Amino acid sequence: MSFSTANVIAEPYHFTQGTAPLLISIPHAGTQLTPEVASGLSDAALPLSDTDWHIPQLYDFARSLGASILVGQYSRFVIDLNRPADDKPLYTTATTGLYPETLFDGRETFKPGMTPADTQRQQYLDQIWQPYHQKIQSELARMKQESGYALLFDAHSIASVIPRLFDGRLPDLNLGTNSGASCSPALSEILDRTCQQQTRFSHVLNGRFKGGYITRAYGQPDRDIHAVQLELAQVNYMEEIEPFSYSPDKAAELQVLLRQLLEGMVDWGTDSYKQGAG
Repeated sequence: MSFSTANVIAEPYHFTQGTAPLLISIPHAGTQLTPEVASGLSDAALPLSDTDWHIPQLYDFARSLGASILVGQYSRFVIDLNRPADDKPLYTTATTGLYPETLFDGRETFKPGMTPADTQRQQYLDQIWQPYHQKIQSELARMKQESGYALLFDAHSIASVIPRLFDGRLPDLNLGTNSGASCSPALSEILDRTCQQQTRFSHVLNGRFKGGYITRAYGQPDRDIHAVQLELAQVNYMEEIEPFSYSPDKAAELQVLLRQLLEGMVDWGTDSYKQGAG
């Protein structure tokens, strides 16, 4: 596994600004490590298997829709951008925290005695987590000022079978709206119906994955900010074993549905706010 390290934290994210009031957040695709994390990872963690592999490539088509795209550059093993700064658990079932101590399969993330010091982790919070969230906030504010509303799509993926987290195989598409609290019911219905109108991919709304911190914190439909999380089963666009290769033919088929979902969000926003009924 190839990854890079840096003594000084720089460029915690990569951002491209679009023209539509749609922000795609990709917090877990990063593979960059700090030196202390790189030297402390267990053999089980070294492949960085819990990464949301290839998500920026999968969603690259969204630029043509005018979406802004924000991609975290550091591995979630450094700090998890989709967890709250106070590290309060988001789920009552098995999960991982702001500084993951275990992998999704339950094995240890770090070798004994090799977890980063509290001072180092505070640096990660200040210099990686905070800038990412400040960018989300500023971009949503810009969109709302320009268009009267903002749409946030938090893009994730995960291995299709992880017994520690869920039974059996995960549905192909797992939409989360914080049990309906993070976006308009009308938008949620459009996304759900879009998935129902096809038969290739299975889906669920607010199942095991209801949305992480980003969806819950920024989805405020009463303030005209609508947030949705999509957790994809990786088997539909890549190989789930090392070297975690991208599968262009599989991805192309999935991208048809992803485009429909994003277009549905953009069209809903345009129609709703043009009518003054967001």
